[in-house]
Amino acid sequence: MLGGFQNLKLLEMSLDASVKRRDVIANNIANVDVPGFKRSEVAFEAELKRAIESQRSVKEDEPLQTTQPGHIARRQPRRIDDVRPLVHTDYNSTMRNDGNNVDIEDEVMKMVRNQLHFSLIADRISGKFSEWNGFIRMA
Repeated sequence: MLGGFQNLKLLEMSLDASVKRRDVIANNIANVDVPGFKRSEVAFEAELKRAIESQRSVKEDEPLQTTQPGHIARRQPRRIDDVRPLVHTDYNSTMRNDGNNVDIEDEVMKMVRNQLHFSLIADRISGKFSEWNGFIRMA
């Protein structure tokens, strides 16, 4: 189970990824008419999910039986703090004869979806701080 501060860290990381995604989408839109331009996208959520699952899958209390000390290294869980939004460029597809693969309608939809995601995360962070502020006032 993730604690309150860990949840806040995850929200902060998600907000950072959303900002990075906005910049990448804006760059795709700005280059919609550039011949040969290849669109990029941000991968974050899948990487974060893998890191969280690796934390759950590696249990420290399970003994690892080996015939020789140091023979098999214990798999280390991926640190959630090490997950960063990664920018990938799509070199494999082409939308037009000039080699550009930006679909403006798709990019605008992604921008709207990303803005909604950003607003939701910002509201959740604000709610966390309001909740903590209420606890402090009660103390």
